[in-house]
Amino acid sequence: QVQLVESGGGLVQAGGSRRLSCVASGRPFSIYGMGWFRQAPGKEREFVAAIAWNPDSTRYADSVKGRFTISSYNAKNTVYLQMNSLKPEDTAVYYCAQSRGVGNVEVTAGRYDYWGQGTQVTVSS
Repeated sequence: QVQLVESGGGLVQAGGSRRLSCVASGRPFSIYGMGWFRQAPGKEREFVAAIAWNPDSTRYADSVKGRFTISSYNAKNTVYLQMNSLKPEDTAVYYCAQSRGVGNVEVTAGRYDYWGQGTQVTVSS
């Protein structure tokens, strides 16, 4: 049974930083791509960042490029999202997901089979 557990959300001031973590269990890590998505109130879930291995690759939404960094600590089955220079428009529930693609960076939610419960990030102005 695959489980994804996010942590690290909270309230942060604009311009601040926050690091989200996602611990995966239930199937081999670093084989299937991992991604972060977010959903703000009244909006659809949107892609934020994704990572895959063999070969190592990452991809970002234009709205977060240069501010957010996705990384992993494979020995701990953990993927991170380091968020810097946060803006009020980054306020959302952030979800970690594991894709069905092996070795592929996926940007479409439909390509992800497993999702975490989400963690709220609120950026105050």
